[in-house]
Amino acid sequence: MKIEFSAEERLFRERVRDWLVDHKPKAPRPPRGRAIRDFDLAWQKAKYEGGFGAVTWPKDYGGAGLSAVEQLIYFEELAKAGAPGVNSLSPALNHAAPTIIAAGSDEQKSFHLPQILKGDVLWCQGFSEPGAGSDLGGIRMRAEIDGDHLVLNGQKIWTSFGQFADWQETLVRTESGIGKHKGISWLIVDMKTPGIDVRPLDTIANDQHFCGVFYDNVRVPLTNVVGGLGNGWQMGMVTLNNERIAAAASHSADLVNTVENLIELARTRTGPDGRPMIADEELAARLARHRAEASALCAMTYATISKQNRGNQPGPEGALPYLYFGELLQRVRLTGLDVLGGDILALDSLLEKWTRGFLTDRMYVIAGGSAEVRRNIIAKTMLGLPRSY
Repeated sequence: MKIEFSAEERLFRERVRDWLVDHKPKAPRPPRGRAIRDFDLAWQKAKYEGGFGAVTWPKDYGGAGLSAVEQLIYFEELAKAGAPGVNSLSPALNHAAPTIIAAGSDEQKSFHLPQILKGDVLWCQGFSEPGAGSDLGGIRMRAEIDGDHLVLNGQKIWTSFGQFADWQETLVRTESGIGKHKGISWLIVDMKTPGIDVRPLDTIANDQHFCGVFYDNVRVPLTNVVGGLGNGWQMGMVTLNNERIAAAASHSADLVNTVENLIELARTRTGPDGRPMIADEELAARLARHRAEASALCAMTYATISKQNRGNQPGPEGALPYLYFGELLQRVRLTGLDVLGGDILALDSLLEKWTRGFLTDRMYVIAGGSAEVRRNIIAKTMLGLPRSY
């Protein structure tokens, strides 16, 4: 694989870099509470006004109409500048919007896409349920047709920022007894609808990133179905494939930056022997290995993006960098704890981000499909092997 950027792509990189110098948020992103929503929406508004609200969306829907390569460049420059990513807007920008663009009605596109693009609304995801997390075919939440509405009853879990969301992308079972992956529908749900009860969940990282969402006779218009009744499994795969491709590009850029920051931290911190910690040969070797592994992740991401840029739709190959990223991040975070030493408990200092990162980033081997599920995707769809279970 040979990676070369065109003159236009290099100019785009310079334009992103120059814009970030003047527009990157001055204040850090809040660690918790409703302030997260306000911060993320304000940052999306700023990106929209600067022409970076949705780099790869078609121009017909307000996007820049650029390639996946330019989106990758954009993520790389965000990471280098230490600028925030999409964060709580990921369900809107990376999940819901691509699905609506692919299969939504004209009314759904004209109503929802401008609000997402301009940073007016926050979305959350209602896919996982107790007993149906990584195995989405096991969802049981019912949606029964009543006139021109669906009536929802059941529960969703691990709904990120559900307590602050305006809309939700939701998978529900509209017909039972016809097969595990059949009879599922993809819905747009207004989170202000009567009968929805959102219960934030405290995590070990001292935040309420996740929520449980309960539905008691929640009425959703049939016009909020995307892709047609009973086609939710196919729509869900569109959602997840787009998520994995976008996340891989963003995550690989962020991880390269995290490794470089960790190396710099090891240069500035003093070890037990009074020398800079990076002088320890074993630690230096681990850091060098992490840098090489992060470069390998970038190469995998470039290969995936290159395939997409040749006109292919996002497919199962997105599971490769997503899987590698999640497991590599755990190794990097463990090395970070060794560099911090006793300061891992200093949660009121500038070092807090490293400890909190170790606690929160455990989710990346589970979220979006566990590491085991991703291995099955790779084995079955790319290698032609049988499932492990």
